[in-house]
Amino acid sequence: MLLGKGVRLERIFDRNTGRTIIVPMDHGVTVGPIYGLVDFKGTVNKVADGGANAVLMHKGLPRCTHRGYGRDIGLIVHLSASTRLSPTPNAKRLVGTVEDAIRLGADAVSLHVNLGDGTEGRMLEDLGRVASSAASWGVPVLAMMYARGPKIENEYDPEIVRHCARVGQELGADVIKVNYTGDIKSFSDVVEACCVPVVIAGGEKLEDARDLVQMVHDSIQAGGAGLSVGRNVFQHADPTLLVKALNGVVHHDWDVEQAMELIENGG
Repeated sequence: MLLGKGVRLERIFDRNTGRTIIVPMDHGVTVGPIYGLVDFKGTVNKVADGGANAVLMHKGLPRCTHRGYGRDIGLIVHLSASTRLSPTPNAKRLVGTVEDAIRLGADAVSLHVNLGDGTEGRMLEDLGRVASSAASWGVPVLAMMYARGPKIENEYDPEIVRHCARVGQELGADVIKVNYTGDIKSFSDVVEACCVPVVIAGGEKLEDARDLVQMVHDSIQAGGAGLSVGRNVFQHADPTLLVKALNGVVHHDWDVEQAMELIENGG
């Protein structure tokens, strides 16, 4: 591994635990300016104060979110996009380059691939091309790997998630983001088949923070490297407190009750 890539990975992963808490904020392109993503700088402050390791956003947002004060936090620039207004919302297109991310001071880049979509081939080509470019610059790549298409009956099926993770690894990603498969045993099989860190997605907004904490806890027990969760963090009533609780689970091996006690007692 190039020294530069190792240094950048340490900015988005805790060097002691080898785990990470990433808060994606790229939803504005997909679904618009939803709650929690209007005051971007305020949201970055909240998750940084809670101890998040990195935020993830499109290339136009760092100018709105760079603070110049407070706790430092890693930056991942997202390179692919689509909108829910499109007739083909699962077809992600490249909208940025590794060089764009470097000019913004990013620590890593990310892109989204939907296996099973009719445009899967192009998205795989994009992942391969970005991974090659990023490797030459020493920039880590996070690949968001999902299965979404007419042949996919259940995108959380362990074998499908395992396949998604393996595709991302084999095409050169340094970090893989996938759906949690629902239990420790099946997710440990996903992690075992991947030689790079695997983090879980948060999915749709959950009603209860306990569900998120339990999912994160179980994924860590399965060998996962943390989380990359957006709406379930930045739309929480107190994102700072929630991230502090998740920090305990991810970086200090708290159990679910320890984390929930912090949340329920307001810190």
